[in-house]
Amino acid sequence: MAAPGLLPGMGCLLEMPAALGRVSRPYSTSQAFAEVLRLPKRQLTKLVFPLQELQRQLLPESRPDLHLKTFGPSLEDIARAETFFTATARNRIEYLSSAEHLGHAPALPRPEGHTKKMNFFKVGKYFTLVDMPGYGYRAPEDFVGMVETYLKERRNLMRTFLLVDSVVGIQKADNIAIEMCEEFALPYVMVLTKIDKSSKGHLLKQVLQIQKFVDTKTQGCFPQLFPVSAVTYSGIHLLRCFIANITGNLKTNG
Repeated sequence: MAAPGLLPGMGCLLEMPAALGRVSRPYSTSQAFAEVLRLPKRQLTKLVFPLQELQRQLLPESRPDLHLKTFGPSLEDIARAETFFTATARNRIEYLSSAEHLGHAPALPRPEGHTKKMNFFKVGKYFTLVDMPGYGYRAPEDFVGMVETYLKERRNLMRTFLLVDSVVGIQKADNIAIEMCEEFALPYVMVLTKIDKSSKGHLLKQVLQIQKFVDTKTQGCFPQLFPVSAVTYSGIHLLRCFIANITGNLKTNG
């Protein structure tokens, strides 16, 4: 994780550049997010703050704490964060390299796109995101030696992001990743993926179960969940703002 890191089972990691720290930059609302801001309020909330939209389905007297205010940036904050993730001539977002020592892969069918190496992506001058292989039957044979060593020894690692499939909830592979983060005392975040694949009722049930797990079974996990969809883009803007904030590049009002 070079600024952030990902683990599906594991997902993504974040690292800060050495001796760089916080970098100031001018802000302007990206064209894409400017269009988001023009959406009707209910539609905007569903896209930018999906957890808030889910909480609306709960009765006021029975609402569990979803920690919505733990990280509650303003729309202005989120608009500012978007500039870090917008590729320009001055803000290049590029692939750097893959872990060179990973030469093995399991002798099983491997769907296209399944990560088999640690892939490093530089986001401007601000941080590096590391996409990591997941646990499970498709994991590389040398996963443990590669990933555990990296997690324990990488000093500029800021945060680990565990990608949990919101359709099926926390599985055995996710528990392995969670136990590793807890054992190494790594601060981590749960990102719930594929929220477009479930009915509202099923998604709410999964969110409540995972939230209870985080509240009662973990110590190093950030209390607030981040549900996202790569299809509808729901929750992505908020997650980007969180990344900009925890890497010290954006001070938010919430």
